[in-house]
Amino acid sequence: MTLLIVTFSKDNESISLVINEIEARGEKAFRFDTDRYPTEVKLDIYCGDTERVIITDGKQKLDLSEVSSVWYRRMRYGQKIPDSMDKQYRDASINECRATVRGMIASLQGFHFDQMSNVDRANNKQLQLQVAREVGLVTPRTLTSNNPEAVKQFAQECQQGIVTKMLSSFAIYDDRGRENVVFTTPVTNDDLENMEGLRFCPMTFQENVPKALELRTTIVGHRVFTAAVDSQSLSGSTYDWRKEGRALVKNWQPYDLPEDIEKKLLKLMAYFGLNYGAIDIIVTPDGRHVFLEVNPVGEFFWLEVYSPHYPISQAIAEVLLTNKN
Repeated sequence: MTLLIVTFSKDNESISLVINEIEARGEKAFRFDTDRYPTEVKLDIYCGDTERVIITDGKQKLDLSEVSSVWYRRMRYGQKIPDSMDKQYRDASINECRATVRGMIASLQGFHFDQMSNVDRANNKQLQLQVAREVGLVTPRTLTSNNPEAVKQFAQECQQGIVTKMLSSFAIYDDRGRENVVFTTPVTNDDLENMEGLRFCPMTFQENVPKALELRTTIVGHRVFTAAVDSQSLSGSTYDWRKEGRALVKNWQPYDLPEDIEKKLLKLMAYFGLNYGAIDIIVTPDGRHVFLEVNPVGEFFWLEVYSPHYPISQAIAEVLLTNKN
């Protein structure tokens, strides 16, 4: 049998790490790069008396009846469709690619590392915070609003100040395809007096939580891997360690998460029906653990390649191959 990995051609080392683990166990992995569809990859979906799905990428051909498990990573539908195409037609083509690929994944009979519907549901950040509180985790006070007066009132209630972040995209791409990452950012008094932009786009605001350490907890099935970094050691990462992610990449250390916090995180994962989650947590100077969010397709590779060298890809491969968590 073959494992199907759904990703895109410029995804990071996590893909090769998991493929290596699968092949080391004598099994096969087929990589479907969604950005190469439909320009370079062919996808044939037959529905009727016989049902078949065939993927051909120029080098390999896969009948999806041979697929035992699927790992849904990240999608970049139709990214190689020429920009010169009329925008309406290009957008329509990308939407059709999206509907086709997602429909194909949803109809697969094999084991899904995480069901796409569960991933979609877990991506709702407000629901995450609600569920986190229900299972007993501490969360920051949060406001999502397009109302300047409500934001000003919220800022007055938060003595440590407030920060702003995005609920949806972590990055915005310019007309040349360059990535501009949107980080968590402090809200100044000047910002509070110039919030006309809320008329066009709501924003999410949270109380600024003091940090002793920041944690990345990666959960695979029932295995919990937690690492800590001192994000306050660099001025650029005070509010968001990802802003100095490359500078901090070798600074992560193993961290013993309290057992009761691990249990609560596993309850959160069970609520969303997820086998995988990358969770961000703040450890405050007085020792509280504050849950920020869970990313159902979040990154892990640097915690395996560098210290603390956690065997996360091995854990993922084992779940995919055994269909057990």
